[in-house]
Amino acid sequence: MQVPLYQAKAEFFRMLGHPTRIRVLELLQHGPVPVRDLLADMDIEPSSLSQQLAVLRRAGIVVSTREGSTVTYALAGGDVAELLRAARRILTELLAGRNQLLAELRQTDGCSPPAPAAAAARCSTETGAR
Repeated sequence: MQVPLYQAKAEFFRMLGHPTRIRVLELLQHGPVPVRDLLADMDIEPSSLSQQLAVLRRAGIVVSTREGSTVTYALAGGDVAELLRAARRILTELLAGRNQLLAELRQTDGCSPPAPAAAAARCSTETGAR
């Protein structure tokens, strides 16, 4: 039985849904990187990195090459880098919208920073802050 496309997409995004995997993909966007350099750029145990790299390799997202004792990883294709850039654009827009909404809320409450001490005290009282 064939998996519906929406289910395959959900499984793909679940596979990407780990911070270590995303960080690895970010580091690989600019070209192949030896495992020792990935370890140097990340606060992670070698065994944990190895597990996450294996998940990405099985999914066909990254490829590895060995030259002597050095194992280097690279993105399997440019589409993953484009997906990461798209995610960055989407997050930037979402966060910009939230910051704008926060500024508007503060302005309508009279709590727009920087607030004078009296206004800050009033804002704290009105919002229930102690």
